Amino acid sequence: MPETPVRLYTDGTPAPKRIGIYGGTFDPVHNAHLDIARAALESAHLDKVLFVVAARPPHKRDDTYASPEQRLAMVEAALEGEPRMEACGIELDRDGPSYTGDTVVEIERICPGAKLFLIIGMDSLIDLPNWRDPGRILSRAHLLVVPRPGNGRVIPESLAGKYDLLPFDETDVSSTDIRGRIQRGASFAELVPPAVERVIRDAGIYHARV
Repeated sequence: MPETPVRLYTDGTPAPKRIGIYGGTFDPVHNAHLDIARAALESAHLDKVLFVVAARPPHKRDDTYASPEQRLAMVEAALEGEPRMEACGIELDRDGPSYTGDTVVEIERICPGAKLFLIIGMDSLIDLPNWRDPGRILSRAHLLVVPRPGNGRVIPESLAGKYDLLPFDETDVSSTDIRGRIQRGASFAELVPPAVERVIRDAGIYHARV
């Protein structure tokens, strides 16, 4: 098995007992992603949040724009100076679609005894019963949900007691909007960490102008 990028036991610090798993394409990672992670750290008293970069998300298929390696590099840049957040490329080491259940099981193996929390949006919570083997996820991780005011959809009763809402105000910042700004040559610096802007411009991701 390839060496995992999760580095939780290599720096001599105590192993984290409460770990947030925050998965996504991060195409690109932006300020709201970091704000959501901070809300999870504080509200759930987490020791660490892992930003798990999806290699091939099953629900998006070919709808990613930057390569997995570029997206991981952007997350690593975004988390510089954030000791309680860590980029995780565990899904880049697996073949096939990036199923969340597989990731949760692997992190449970790497971090025995840790309590796991899965950070997802409200739309994902509502759709979770349709995911591949949701019971495998729910038996291993408690859900921390980013609310979406005015969503209007009903949360399945089977998820009662399985989740908590994060104290996070809705935002209209999105990776789609940022990619569009870059492609139009518009400003996007205020929406991403400075280090991420540098990676995007230096590598010409999304055809950014240097």
